[in-house]
Amino acid sequence: MNNFNELLQKYAKLAVKTGVNIQENQTLVINAPITAKDFVRAIAKEAYSSGVIDVHVDWNDEEISLIKFNYANDNVFDHFPDWKATSKESLANEGAAFLSISASNPDLLKNVDPKKIARTRKAQGKAMEGFKTILNKGNVRWSIVSIPTDEWAMKVFPNLNKDDAVKKLWENIFTVTRVDSDDPVKAWDNHINLIKCKTDLLNKKQFKSLHFKSTGTDLVIDLPKDHIWVGGGLTDHKDIYYIPNMPTEEIFTTPLKTGVNGVVSSTKPLNYGGNLIENFTLTFKDGRVVDYSAEKGYEILKGLIETDEGSHYIGEVALVPDNSPISNTGLIFYNTLFDENASCHLAIGSSYPICIKDGTTMNKQQLEEHGLNTSITHVDFMIGSKELSIEGITESGERMPIFTNGNWSK
Repeated sequence: MNNFNELLQKYAKLAVKTGVNIQENQTLVINAPITAKDFVRAIAKEAYSSGVIDVHVDWNDEEISLIKFNYANDNVFDHFPDWKATSKESLANEGAAFLSISASNPDLLKNVDPKKIARTRKAQGKAMEGFKTILNKGNVRWSIVSIPTDEWAMKVFPNLNKDDAVKKLWENIFTVTRVDSDDPVKAWDNHINLIKCKTDLLNKKQFKSLHFKSTGTDLVIDLPKDHIWVGGGLTDHKDIYYIPNMPTEEIFTTPLKTGVNGVVSSTKPLNYGGNLIENFTLTFKDGRVVDYSAEKGYEILKGLIETDEGSHYIGEVALVPDNSPISNTGLIFYNTLFDENASCHLAIGSSYPICIKDGTTMNKQQLEEHGLNTSITHVDFMIGSKELSIEGITESGERMPIFTNGNWSK
């Protein structure tokens, strides 16, 4: 990539201008691994050039996390620092925008006790509930982008040497985020307009249920009254548009908490807490997971499902055509930001309040009363494939094809 530095600057500009859509006199909070320092500096340059008053970087090092799991006293895994949670809430209440850079080793924690990971995620989830509520109500803008790590690149391209693997992963990231187009901002505008056409159609139909069928999957998902399909981007409480995930190809809504029945099988590995869960199956009755299995990562899956009562239910159903940029790479990225946007998926845990009429004005109890799930976790897992069919079922029982052979039906 002879023009790598140019592409990196375009990527940083896209993350700042289109992702979080930063405004003058805002604070930008960046959550980033120390390996992303060059990209963070490019983002800071774009942010300050856009008139922000401060760029605050919350650095992290996943190797330190591994050291903690291996050497810390057992009681620390049930603790999450209050100051971390309250500082995020304070920054959010002051109107900051939040940009996260996802860059990790998919196999980092493969030898760590799954119970320690589950306890750590649960403690973090509880502590961050206040901040998550602010995000879910649309009071702040946030976005996630990703850059390669050596370990991640070698996982995706195991037959290449390290340098070539990193280069190849960068090329794919630039492609699926449309950074390598002549005008990435315009390319994203066109992409969002196409997604909006699909969300408008689904919102007009207001299906009562969706029926998913493919190998290992026969699942009916009821949708709550006044549900809303969302895709591409969101608007905050000041009506400023932003794009939470870059890349994004999904259109999503909330299921009815108690209206999920049948069996669903994963079609891509799930990278959760530094571990991979592969080839797993969930069985639902009246919305609740009543049985599950996994060829790899069973204990990790168990810890995820048993996070709290809400993690026994799903909070998101998302539609992604098989014929889409990320899927067409033919790669398994071992990174949920990418893999979820290559495949239809569901999410274990909480629903998004934006997915039901007036949801952002409701408290937890009111959301539950309207059929939405609440939980301290929200974890996407992929169920799409070339053979997946989805039918929409109306209140009168009429069936209409939505997906045929993995793609939008004509």
